[in-house]
Amino acid sequence: MPTITLRLELHNPTKVKQDMYERMTEVNTSFANWLLNHPELNQATSKLFKAFSSQRFPSAVVNQTIREVKSQKKNQKTKKFRTLWCCFNNQNVKVEKKGEFYTVSFPTLEKRVGVPVVTRPYQEAWLNRLINGTAKQGAAKLYKKRKKWYLAIAITFEVEPRHETKVMGVDLGLRYIAVASVGTKSLFFKGSQCAFIRRRYAALRRKLGKAKKLHMIRKIGRKESRWMKDRNHKISRQIVRFALANGVGVIRMEALTGIRKRAKSAKEAGRSLHAWAFHQLQTMIAYKAEMAGIRVEWVKPTYTSQTCKCGHREKGNRNGIHFQCKKCGYTIHADLNGAINIAKAISGFAS
Repeated sequence: MPTITLRLELHNPTKVKQDMYERMTEVNTSFANWLLNHPELNQATSKLFKAFSSQRFPSAVVNQTIREVKSQKKNQKTKKFRTLWCCFNNQNVKVEKKGEFYTVSFPTLEKRVGVPVVTRPYQEAWLNRLINGTAKQGAAKLYKKRKKWYLAIAITFEVEPRHETKVMGVDLGLRYIAVASVGTKSLFFKGSQCAFIRRRYAALRRKLGKAKKLHMIRKIGRKESRWMKDRNHKISRQIVRFALANGVGVIRMEALTGIRKRAKSAKEAGRSLHAWAFHQLQTMIAYKAEMAGIRVEWVKPTYTSQTCKCGHREKGNRNGIHFQCKKCGYTIHADLNGAINIAKAISGFAS
């Protein structure tokens, strides 16, 4: 079953509440770091918190923190937590609707009280599904971002599989970020705007680097990432809508190994590929497709850009965005040809 994460902004929490959330985060982080090197970590239960501190702290949070620390320790991913936000399991978070407003309640240092949340129509639709039982609530996390507090809730739901037999191929590239093809229909997304944004930010980073303004470089990097993520969301949404409108039951995409090789130089690859998160775009297409009941399959990228529909394969068939078969003379947009070959899975499926 697909799972999404619904991010809910807490509506104007009082200064007292905000301070309490800060204290909870600080205590939780300190407890997690104390646990990392505790000899009894593997046998730890919520009772162990008393050995760490005499102050009152929600056992629901303690249990989730112990699980997280055990997991991080086992995988040797963390030597120290900078911040570990408070998490709650599905039994310790309650979503309710009171009049026109929605509230969430979770364990805190004080009594449990419903906190109103800021909602948009799509969020309200998911909250209604939680309330009426057509979706299942998972774990939740209380965190702060840009001076605002949020509760992120995992939501799992069932999707009716589609029975359509059409297969759509999606080709990712540099000049055209994505090209989708199903039957005689296609959808193109140019990469020129992304390339422009990438070059602009690269120039800014060089300028700031000479001035040694490292904090500004990081700030610009975050801004660029947000822009790209938003762009990825829009493209993936349009691709899945295109699939639904054309009766697609399966979307095929290539494994990412072939994309970098298409760049003419390391400079072109750096300015386009590193900024444009192809993996992120594929992930977004995949989970949006899954939510719509469309199956996603991964194919080997070998020769998808060089092979003609007549079967002739030659590197010289492709020249930039132009494809012309050296054998039969067939011409087509090169990225569209790639999408068609991906739909056919001409080189087989990725393992």
